[in-house]
Amino acid sequence: MSLKKKLIVLNTTIMLGLGSAFAIPSVKAESITDIQSQRTGIQSDISEAEQVIQQLKKEQSKMNAQIAQIESAMKENDQKIKDTKQEIKDTEKDIESLKKEIKALEERIAKREEVLKERALSFQESGGDVEYLEVVLGSKSFGEFVNRVGAVATIVEADQQILSEQEADKADLEKKQATVEKKLQSLKDMEVELKGMQSQIEDQKAETVNMKAKIEKKESETEALKQSLENKDAGLEAQIASIRENIKKEEERKASEKADLDRAAEEVNSSNASSEGSSSSSSEESSSSSKGEASAKSSSKAESSSNPSKNSSAVKPAASKTETSSKPSSANTGSAITAGYKYIGNSTYKFGGGRTAYDIANGLFDCSGFVAWAYKQAGVNLPASTDALKGAGRQVSSSQKQPGDLVFFNTYKTDGHVGIYVGGGKFIGSQSSTGVAIANMDSGYWASKFNGRVVRVN
Repeated sequence: MSLKKKLIVLNTTIMLGLGSAFAIPSVKAESITDIQSQRTGIQSDISEAEQVIQQLKKEQSKMNAQIAQIESAMKENDQKIKDTKQEIKDTEKDIESLKKEIKALEERIAKREEVLKERALSFQESGGDVEYLEVVLGSKSFGEFVNRVGAVATIVEADQQILSEQEADKADLEKKQATVEKKLQSLKDMEVELKGMQSQIEDQKAETVNMKAKIEKKESETEALKQSLENKDAGLEAQIASIRENIKKEEERKASEKADLDRAAEEVNSSNASSEGSSSSSSEESSSSSKGEASAKSSSKAESSSNPSKNSSAVKPAASKTETSSKPSSANTGSAITAGYKYIGNSTYKFGGGRTAYDIANGLFDCSGFVAWAYKQAGVNLPASTDALKGAGRQVSSSQKQPGDLVFFNTYKTDGHVGIYVGGGKFIGSQSSTGVAIANMDSGYWASKFNGRVVRVN
């Protein structure tokens, strides 16, 4: 084979070598782009998972605060029950004392009756009872008549005094008995109501704890998903690093082969320069030109391989998801509703609260006390008990309820709780577990207790 043909074969081999040297890295660079695209999607999912976790943490914190409020209400209610039980015991002792007093009065009454009998017997003539008229008319002379009249008057006056004392004792006895019995009945009714309220608070706590458990479970699942996504992302990152390492090794190997081929070509050119100078020179120029083009292509492809980000679109962070809450408009609810807004978050449920200036100043209300106070701010006087509020207006269908209507709930008893409807399936009231708050009556605890009674005040 002539030297010229050898050089052609050699240059062809160099070109083929250079072509294969940069073809593989190009393919691998495309793989990196695909993997990076997968990572972009995964990282977006991780960002969304983090947002969900943060929202769940906020809800969990809210649940913890609500549970703390409920436990505080339960503690106060327990103390109120204990105090009421003690008052019942004290009242029962009063009743026992009253019974002893009744017995003493009965004994005094019996003694007075004996006195009356003895006085009547003093006028007996033959063992029989003598009426006052017979005593007077049976006198034999005017002097005896006068004496008998005086005696009868004295006896009558004494009898009237005895009878007056008797009636006073009986009236005092009946008054004391009625007062104590009324107090005892009131305390027993209060104890029943407090126990029912405690049961209601416990139900609310159980539901809140259940909701918290669901949130914690969802948070745990989201954390696990996030961890899985992060592991997958880390695996893809390692895969990209491995591909880049392989590309680097492949480039180094091909560069070494190219250097060897270049040295071989130089040796061939040097050894045959004298015999085929012009031909060799032409071949070298051709070879040099070819190598220059190949080198330029190699440089361009290598740059593309080392900067895959140029061929991929920019990754934008996931859009933040914000939860919107619909607050009922106060435009048509009246000042009865808006008056209570200032107590949301800074009030406490108090049995019998909301009926004194001190309670109102310190945000201490029970449900009916709050409703009566709120409507008083609107210039409407309402009674401060759930039973009385049922008749404070006209009853309307639940489907026709409007902001400002009174809504009733069966808690520890029928119509045991009342609030003011604000629209959007929500009502404002003084709840035993939260104090004054806006609660949802379309789902959860209050939805299960709503009895359908709706009263329109005006």
